[in-house]
Amino acid sequence: MLGIPDELLHKIFRFGVVGCTGFILDFGLTYLLKEKAKWQKYLSSAIAFAIAATSNYFLNRTWTFQSHNPQILTEYTMFIGVSVVGLLISLIVIYILHGWAEKHFYVSKLMAVFIVMVWNFLANYFFTFHS
Repeated sequence: MLGIPDELLHKIFRFGVVGCTGFILDFGLTYLLKEKAKWQKYLSSAIAFAIAATSNYFLNRTWTFQSHNPQILTEYTMFIGVSVVGLLISLIVIYILHGWAEKHFYVSKLMAVFIVMVWNFLANYFFTFHS
């Protein structure tokens, strides 16, 4: 399909599935922290994003990229570094769409998730889990 090797397509698919679990975790925690705990919306979003990123690391390490790198701490640090850049991208997108364009907060967050998912896959494929 489109000249993309099957192995890469499988990784993209698996990354997407893991991303869906992270999306549910991220949105669920954001909702709980923002709506139930009454925390500030950007803080809630950042905390939820960080927890989802950690979960995604372990799922992507074992299932998507099947990494056997013995330097787990180094690999995790690289993954979190990619995720932090993704977090910054996410916060900027949310700020622009929600703060400036006055789009609904959760619509803005949803758009940010999709943009960051592309960034995260490419950066982790070429940087964190390269073979």
